[in-house]
Amino acid sequence: MSSPVESVTPETPVQQAATTLLDLDIGSVVVVDDTNDLAGILTTTDFVQIAADRAETDTATVADYMTTDVVTVTANESIRSVAKTMDENGFHHVPVVDDETGVIGMLTTADLTAYLSHLESPPAV
Repeated sequence: MSSPVESVTPETPVQQAATTLLDLDIGSVVVVDDTNDLAGILTTTDFVQIAADRAETDTATVADYMTTDVVTVTANESIRSVAKTMDENGFHHVPVVDDETGVIGMLTTADLTAYLSHLESPPAV
């Protein structure tokens, strides 16, 4: 997983969130409240909706476009389980959360690809 994760608040202007995504070359930011609890996620896909809506980006906030019904995983879940969750839901990003700490990271398809590229092939039978 990638950690620390880039985060914004629901009050963050979408224009600022977009700049963060571009500047850091990332595909999503988690949206957290003042205690680091997950409030949502904002992804590059959400910006397609913003463009389609011809949103007034001078006044739009992350809260206006973030996904709030977020599927999360824990750091203790198996990589196979997380990959299955991502595949079944068509996700490219899944926040990793801890009951006490809140958001602790982000697992992306790029992270899964990097992991798989380091696995050794099973021996030929």
